Amino acid sequence: MSEQAKKNQINIELGDEMAEGTYANMFMIGHSNSEFIIDFIKWMPGVAKAKVKSRIILTPHHAKRLFRALQDNIAKYESMFGTIEIPEGSDNMPPFNLGSPTTEA
Repeated sequence: MSEQAKKNQINIELGDEMAEGTYANMFMIGHSNSEFIIDFIKWMPGVAKAKVKSRIILTPHHAKRLFRALQDNIAKYESMFGTIEIPEGSDNMPPFNLGSPTTEA
């Protein structure tokens, strides 16, 4: 490894609790002019309440990098395991709110 590569190397620590992961089966994405907000949610069908398990806030630059990384990883996954089929109508999610006041225009 070159000296420059060693200088740019980042050691990432993954604690035991974080390594267990958190299950999410729904997400919401919002944005402003300066950031993207992704909420990962655990929702149980038939239950009127769902809980945000994690909120990630990204700059637009990093959101685009995440998008590209997901595209790349999905392509690799599908080349190994086949096309991921999305059932017709599964994009429809129940109406929800985050407990904040609603606004009308």
